[in-house]
Amino acid sequence: MLKFFTSNKHTPRWIVLSIDLAASVMSVIFALLLRFNFDLTNKYFDNLWQIIIFVFFIRLIIFLLTHSYAGIIRYTGTKDATRIILVISYTNFIYIAVNYFLFFFVNHKYIMPFSVILIDYFVSIFLLTGFRLFVKALYYEANNLFKEEKRVVILGINEDAITTKRVLTRDPEVKYIVEAFIDTKGGGKKKQLDGIKFYKLSDLETIFKKHNIYELVISDKDISADKKQQVINLCFQYNVNVLTLPDPKDWINGELTYRQIRKINIEDLLEREPIKLDEKQIKKDVLNKIILVTGAAGSIGSEIVFQLTKFRPKKIIAFDQAESPLYDLELELKEKYGFTDFEIIIGDVTNLVRIQKVFEIFHPDTVYHAAAYKHVPMMENNPSEALRVNISGTKIIADLSLLYDVKKFVMISTDKAVNPTNVMGASKRIAEIYIQTLQQQNKTAFVTTRFGNVLGSNGSVIPRFKQQIEEGGPVTVTHPDITRYFMTIPEACQLVLQAGALGHGGEIFIFDMGKSVKIINLAKKMIQLSGLKLGVDINLKITGLRPGEKLYEELLADKENTVPTVHEKIMIAKTRQYSADEVILKTDRLISVLKNHDNFEIVGMMKKIIPEFISKNSVFETLDK
Repeated sequence: MLKFFTSNKHTPRWIVLSIDLAASVMSVIFALLLRFNFDLTNKYFDNLWQIIIFVFFIRLIIFLLTHSYAGIIRYTGTKDATRIILVISYTNFIYIAVNYFLFFFVNHKYIMPFSVILIDYFVSIFLLTGFRLFVKALYYEANNLFKEEKRVVILGINEDAITTKRVLTRDPEVKYIVEAFIDTKGGGKKKQLDGIKFYKLSDLETIFKKHNIYELVISDKDISADKKQQVINLCFQYNVNVLTLPDPKDWINGELTYRQIRKINIEDLLEREPIKLDEKQIKKDVLNKIILVTGAAGSIGSEIVFQLTKFRPKKIIAFDQAESPLYDLELELKEKYGFTDFEIIIGDVTNLVRIQKVFEIFHPDTVYHAAAYKHVPMMENNPSEALRVNISGTKIIADLSLLYDVKKFVMISTDKAVNPTNVMGASKRIAEIYIQTLQQQNKTAFVTTRFGNVLGSNGSVIPRFKQQIEEGGPVTVTHPDITRYFMTIPEACQLVLQAGALGHGGEIFIFDMGKSVKIINLAKKMIQLSGLKLGVDINLKITGLRPGEKLYEELLADKENTVPTVHEKIMIAKTRQYSADEVILKTDRLISVLKNHDNFEIVGMMKKIIPEFISKNSVFETLDK
């Protein structure tokens, strides 16, 4: 018997049909007995066989026509129950029709009383659905005997928490036992949710000590970042896996499945309180505008494109040199965002003829300039490319914006432009200075946004650590004391759009990056999230600072200070003013030496434009002496 219920084979349809027919016969007999108070002398019992045969064949015909027996019993759900109710309704309607026909056109007799038909209706539904639910329950209980048992705690006491509990308990491979719900806003031991007690957040450690908890699932999307961090740290301490739910809009057909409950990742650990945007202001800045995004296939550029779609621009021009990522961007815009008012254009920002054609054809109202080389060690070894793309490319896009009366130009810069110690940061600082001086012509509003590292962006430390962990290590960190500011890609791009809407021209907007993060601690947490033990399953290796790399990032230069804006996360850097003629002349001279590809000549001229550029861990330190 146990083997039957744990088998993966489905019950043959003819067996289900036979049981349904037997239940139908039992139902009508029971209805007759109940109607006549179990008095077997009643005249209707004299014709019992006629009634049974009549019911049998009517139900058989309807069952065959509707295939009500075709479902897999162990997966019986609301749709199956609804189908049974409809089938019973059809058959009992036929009983009523036959009753009237016999009475008015044959022998003025009913085949069975209407009250019996009504009783049979409810009894049949009960027997047929009850049989299916009974088999389903037996199947899951029998399979639970052989499942691996795992105890879980669910963080939250909302509808999602109940859904999570039911999804876990239906898992076909693991027997999940939900020990408790955790109320992040209060709670008490005497309260229950779906039959499970819920506790206060302060009780979580006690639960971990008392029970062998395997996983904790975060179902409360409104939990504060601080509380989430507290819970995750406690889970790390007791070796409890942490899972989280996808956004409800990503649930399959509006329903959560077990495979969608995912492990928490490092981005979840570093997230801060959600940013409050002035969406009306952004929409006013974007609505019905033609917007050019350079570097549109990159991490930041693509996210800017995606976020722009909800503010209904007239057209988005996605410009990049990367063919395959641009194709992926095109597909995602159409399929995921349902947005079609865009143009995909392949080209290089340093190709004047190509990019000028884009301005001639589309006449953009706003430009988001995200195209740049961003890798510090790569640019330290290739200064001519930093000059060509980050400086000359920016100059071309900015000059064309002036020429074609672009209303607003928003440049994506970096915290590495502050007191630069590397070629990449210096190239971005020179680009900042150049577009600030163009503001003095008062035709286009030139705005700069400056922020730190972006989680998960191309070439960032997070994907690198993930790859090293997957390969078994070692996980490499350049220095035990190195720290960085981090932001998620959506968070950074939201602030870019907000700053762009706030800017009137000439500002360098800096973002509140929160607390700086020690990279070695980041690596250790990622190892823990992977379920590995440092020094046992995987090693950590210190490799030394790379060329141009500094220990601590800055968002403001020493002589700069900030002015607050109407948005609490965005400030304006007060920077020194430069002579436009002098900057343009020096920039042109710098670009003119590009043809020589003499790295020391290029870097030397960069240092003359920005004296605060002092190289670190680099061959160019000799130029500072």
